[in-house]
Amino acid sequence: MARPASVTLARPPRDVRMDILRGWMQVSIFISHTYGSIFFWGIHAAWGVSDSSEQFVLLSGLALGSVFTLKRARDGFQAATSDLAGRVGRLYVTHLVVFALFAAMMIFAERAVPVPGLVEEAGWKWLVTQPWQAVPGALALLYQPTFMDILPIFVFCMIGLAPFLWLLERVGDRALLVPLGLYAVTQIFGLRPMGLGGTEITFDPFAWQVLFMIGAWVGRRTLLGEPPLPRHPLLFVAAGLVLAAGLWIKLGHHGVVPLSSDFVEALAEKGPLAPLRLAHALALAWLVSVLVPRDVGWMHGAVPRLMAVIGRHSLQVFCLGLFLSWWIATAFRELPVQAWWIDLLAVPAGVVVLGAFAMWRESQRPAARRVPARSPG
Repeated sequence: MARPASVTLARPPRDVRMDILRGWMQVSIFISHTYGSIFFWGIHAAWGVSDSSEQFVLLSGLALGSVFTLKRARDGFQAATSDLAGRVGRLYVTHLVVFALFAAMMIFAERAVPVPGLVEEAGWKWLVTQPWQAVPGALALLYQPTFMDILPIFVFCMIGLAPFLWLLERVGDRALLVPLGLYAVTQIFGLRPMGLGGTEITFDPFAWQVLFMIGAWVGRRTLLGEPPLPRHPLLFVAAGLVLAAGLWIKLGHHGVVPLSSDFVEALAEKGPLAPLRLAHALALAWLVSVLVPRDVGWMHGAVPRLMAVIGRHSLQVFCLGLFLSWWIATAFRELPVQAWWIDLLAVPAGVVVLGAFAMWRESQRPAARRVPARSPG
């Protein structure tokens, strides 16, 4: 494979599918965080062992791998690394701002609503009782109360991106042995950073990095014009079997078929990104990438366009969605008799708020950076 520095690369046209998928996954994440919503049955997490978390990590790796490779070819490795460092820094600051605002909301909810015991139950007691220890733990991304476990995994993965792509330039696809080897060691020995303040590291970075790096590998190869996998019939069969296995396990959770054994359930565990869960996420992503065209007419309908706008502002929408979904889930718990109509009203209203917020964000972008209604070709 030619090194990026030796070829001339052009920024590819925006992939409409990526924006729509990111938007839909933001809606799915919002719904999944409103624990107990009837709308959960409409998202793919209800029918398989992986969910939008895996796809976001994979897509983030793909996008950043492509961006880094393009920047590296145009301006050099140092400039690409500096650009990536800026992205890491902005995401890190975003996490800390969300952390502070969420902490304030938890303390307010316990005292003003009131929801007795909320601060301790949600993992915020350490911050309230020992802030001089909790704040450094939060800065180190190892103190992760409720909902504060998601953005850190992206920070951890992004930190490893430049070294991985540097290695890819020098040894080619053999560089994949590093993230794959770390993943294998994690599965065998259970490597996981220690959570602080009585919290756990939900998304084990030693395991989840493999999805991000595979995505970066795909993004780099795509930019260089080399498809990562052929469309072989056996791949379709294998992907279909993995999705069928995931559906069977999920149907067991819903009581439709017998529950799977503990061994099988362990193969689909989320925290360590167990092998079946990893395979399910990759199979689903591959099937969507090969079966859904890059740009077709239905993608320019009103709903897909709205999903695309949400997808282009996915980080900000995600952050807002955390707060909205927590209040809805809390209303379900505190008002169980009224939960059914709260669900029918609040969840769709929350999606509308997220869409309106994304459209407002879109209107604030410079006109030159706005995506046209129909992408080229």
